[in-house]
Amino acid sequence: MGDDVEHDRSGQLKQIESGLLPGEQVIAVYDAIGTGTGFVGLTDRRVIIQDKSFAGKKYAITSIPYSRITSVSVVSNRSWAGPYFSSGSIAINVGTISYEVEFRGADKSHHVHNVILDFISR
Repeated sequence: MGDDVEHDRSGQLKQIESGLLPGEQVIAVYDAIGTGTGFVGLTDRRVIIQDKSFAGKKYAITSIPYSRITSVSVVSNRSWAGPYFSSGSIAINVGTISYEVEFRGADKSHHVHNVILDFISR
């Protein structure tokens, strides 16, 4: 099923695939680095975030329909003098909640940003 899906780890892809709705298609699943987030999955209906920041070594899988996302941001500690995607971090804003995700490489953050932006700007 996921042979042609962009992904970092097959276990993460399988976890996303196991929770798909009928007819839902996976676009990409990328490993996240830093504290809190384990991975981000993109489907044609929603963003799926694994959040590992719960107490007691618990984690949650959070599904965010594109229609609920108010904005997506490029997060950088540099000025805007450099390239637009000089970092591997984005923030997904859902109302007053912001999910910051850091990826291994600007190419992955660029892909996630553009997929989300495409869906929320339709």
